[in-house]
Amino acid sequence: MKNLFANPYLLLTLTVLSWSGNMVIGRGVRGDIPPLSFAFWRWVIAFALILPLALPHLKTQWPLLKKGWKPLLVLGLLGVGGYNTFAYLALQDTTATNAALLNSFIPIATIAISWAFLGKHLRRIEGIGVVVSLCGALTIISRGDIAVLAHLNLNIGDVWMLVAVLDWAIYTVALAWRPAGVHPMLMLGATTVIGLSALAPAYAWEMAQGRVMNIHLGSLSALAYVGIFPSFLGYIFYNKGVAEVGPNKASLFIHLMPVFGTLLSFLFLGEIPFWYHYLGIGLIFTGIWLTAKR
Repeated sequence: MKNLFANPYLLLTLTVLSWSGNMVIGRGVRGDIPPLSFAFWRWVIAFALILPLALPHLKTQWPLLKKGWKPLLVLGLLGVGGYNTFAYLALQDTTATNAALLNSFIPIATIAISWAFLGKHLRRIEGIGVVVSLCGALTIISRGDIAVLAHLNLNIGDVWMLVAVLDWAIYTVALAWRPAGVHPMLMLGATTVIGLSALAPAYAWEMAQGRVMNIHLGSLSALAYVGIFPSFLGYIFYNKGVAEVGPNKASLFIHLMPVFGTLLSFLFLGEIPFWYHYLGIGLIFTGIWLTAKR
């Protein structure tokens, strides 16, 4: 089992599975939990889980943290303070289809930024894999009809989602500059503190506007899920996956979100998959295989 979880591709797959549930829940509870409150409390929960695992490394690795404060600041603001906050703001106004479509462009943005700042290039077979995988994601989102994509209307929620896409692409590439020698849990703890420091005043402002949580079992369960799985486990798995396979290959797994969205809708909402779901899933897995194979 330990060797199984050492596989970076499995870790990236589990990450995207948890993030797919995060998108579904974020849209579902938008009436009960305001976006900034949702972002703030999910990371408070995650930090409570991270802290006991990070503290044992703080004393010995504090000099490394101080030395690498600049990349940590960037990673904390982007990865903890930024992406999910922008995504929750987007889900207030945009549809799940639009959000999934725009989110599918994260690999393209990551590859472009990686090429511009790290000088990394995809091999031809990897480039073909990216295109095939993107076509699979678009097939699911468009329900097999290209006219659906042509008639998508952008609104302020879509703008927030584009900001989230750019944010996550930069975060993925910026992981290349994470401080060397810092334990992964300590790094995650440090970036969480930075992100929460940025979210706290935004959360206070939101409450001052009269937007407060509607506390009940459903909203508390949603917070528990996003705090434990997408935040705590998801970020551990994603950071390790990027470290193992690089930002370009790791970001490609974002295309699995429409796949898992389809499966989750079937399991929890009783929505039966159609032919275009199977075609899209096949294309996505083919693209990932082409890109990941040696």
